[in-house]
Amino acid sequence: MNRRELFRISAALGLTAGVPALAGARAAAKPANAAAPAGAALLPPAEGSIPVAFLLSDNAVVIDFAGPWEVFSNVSVPGRDADPVFQLYTVAASAAPVTASGGMTIVPNYTFANAPAPKVVVIPAQSARDPAVLEWIRQVSRTADLTMSVCTGAFVLARTGLLAGRSATTHHGSFNEFAMQFPDVALKRGARFVEEGKLASAGGLSSGIDLALRVVERYFGRTVARNTANALEYQGQGWLDPMSNNAYAKRRKSTEQQPVCPVCEMDVDKGTSLTSLYRKHRYYFCMDGHKRLFDASPASFV
Repeated sequence: MNRRELFRISAALGLTAGVPALAGARAAAKPANAAAPAGAALLPPAEGSIPVAFLLSDNAVVIDFAGPWEVFSNVSVPGRDADPVFQLYTVAASAAPVTASGGMTIVPNYTFANAPAPKVVVIPAQSARDPAVLEWIRQVSRTADLTMSVCTGAFVLARTGLLAGRSATTHHGSFNEFAMQFPDVALKRGARFVEEGKLASAGGLSSGIDLALRVVERYFGRTVARNTANALEYQGQGWLDPMSNNAYAKRRKSTEQQPVCPVCEMDVDKGTSLTSLYRKHRYYFCMDGHKRLFDASPASFV
């Protein structure tokens, strides 16, 4: 799934509501260089596997859940060889096949009615609209050690109300929409991941790998997490620094030579993109939904 498709899913879910709240949301957001709260160590069971539920619905972004899945499935802890360290399974509202990004078809292991109680919940970007999804997240989060979102999965997590009054991050192209939709959540630009007690959120796509490695570290220590990264031949260091997405800490500036969409800051083609005129300046948009969002409150984006 490319960025444009990801934003179209967001628009379809009604994530562009609440335009007037943008100014307040920006004021409430923590500065990008603010230290992320350190997540406390997580206590693994004395024996047996740690159950991890991956919440899926149509348009689930593959790397958002497959990246963490590979991390958790490759963890090796000395003395815990009898069972897999993490027991991984997919959960959906029904047993019907889910069509993920790129057309991948997945048959969920469980539904909400029969899924084992998870200790870790992974929420990737997806088009979850069923109120039962939000209620399931609320219920299982009560007893889970950690509930984590990846990319715009943060929208799903925020819609449960669990992030109210807390900090979070999401895909950098959705910062403005997230701030508008959830003014009671402190958006952290520049964060690779954010930890808030029993909740955590990762930035876009590959950031989920780093957050998963951080979860491994919280359970079993840095050496085990490093060994897991090494087994995956993963050389990224983002899991060691929660504020390592500094490239996205500041808004991109649009120029005449290279205009960017004022809503998502995505590069646009002047020759083919939709436009709006505001205060004698022309703005270019990557999609119709973002043009409509801008036209409803242009001062919020200028």
